[in-house]
Amino acid sequence: MGKVSLRACDGYDYEGVREGLQKTIDDLGGLRAYIKPGDRILLKANLLMKKTPDKATTTHPVFVKALSDILVDFGARVVIGDSPGGPYNQSALKSVYKGCGYLDLPREDGTIQLNYNTGTLKKSREDLHLLKQLEIIAVMEEVDHVFDVCKLKTHGMTVYTGAVKNMFGTIPGILKAEYHFKMPRITDFTHMLVDVCLNANPTLTFMDAVVGMEGAGPSAGDPVAIGAILASDSPYHLDVVATRLVGIDPMEVPTIERTLERGIVAAGYEDITLVGMKLEDFPKLDIRRPRVGGIGFLENKVPVFLQRPLNRYMNPRPVFDPDRCVLCGDCMRACPPGAITLGKRIPKVDLDLCIRCFCCQELCPHEAVEIYRNPILSKIIRL
Repeated sequence: MGKVSLRACDGYDYEGVREGLQKTIDDLGGLRAYIKPGDRILLKANLLMKKTPDKATTTHPVFVKALSDILVDFGARVVIGDSPGGPYNQSALKSVYKGCGYLDLPREDGTIQLNYNTGTLKKSREDLHLLKQLEIIAVMEEVDHVFDVCKLKTHGMTVYTGAVKNMFGTIPGILKAEYHFKMPRITDFTHMLVDVCLNANPTLTFMDAVVGMEGAGPSAGDPVAIGAILASDSPYHLDVVATRLVGIDPMEVPTIERTLERGIVAAGYEDITLVGMKLEDFPKLDIRRPRVGGIGFLENKVPVFLQRPLNRYMNPRPVFDPDRCVLCGDCMRACPPGAITLGKRIPKVDLDLCIRCFCCQELCPHEAVEIYRNPILSKIIRL
């Protein structure tokens, strides 16, 4: 069973966010049901890249501050962190913390800290579906509990990103790119995401859905007012409720498909207990989807014998905007198969190497990457 709390919150006023978070905690039975005073808690935020809070790319700092303060008042100690895209070192972390508005969150007494431990460690997990060995950020082993503090956004590869995919940030730095490269099939990739979330095993999950992202998420989309805070003892069940809140059929999302296949979420979602408010209490919202599917985007959608010729003819591809591109090289460094080189005006992509993971779009700091899709495709298949 998964209990999911849904509460309204219309903006990032500190008192309003704190009140909404406290209501979700009370709905779930209170903090004492999950942690005890003195525990050290990792708040694993979504800090994908250096973006200001108004861009809706990252978990809003007011959301993280309010949750941190609630935990400290309870008697816990808080560490805030993530492994963003790109290098995982102290300089990169500080740059992301600063850009995302997090540098003011720590307390002088040490009860709230930002993580600067860039160590990693390996874990063996024979019980997972796909991953038998993982390399994770070391801070996870220094805390008593991990709290998943995610952001509701669309995603060009997985349609939606929320609680489960947020745990991908427990894989250090550029190693995430290797996972993209080694698992180009969308089924394998999303099984891996579920495995990573199971390994992280967040005690509680909190979702910043006050303002989410629609369109070309997870970093180049548009902010969209949703007005909600969600919390749950299960990231898998929270994702089901969150997608329904914004008008996405949960079965459009491959990570949710995997959780149903594996019996983590029950068919028909009858194992979800929704507390607090109801979905009907919120205005009906049909969030704008990403323009394309992701790696292996025709998988499970057309017969196998048609996938190769259709992929060859209709595969989406990254296109660079020369007016925005500054040839910083971030896309080249982020590309898992090394398909991108820098040209004189814009980067060049070797489409024979490109695996359509769209890390280039996801991690471009200048929003200079668009994804082109053959217009015939939409007439053949609904992505």
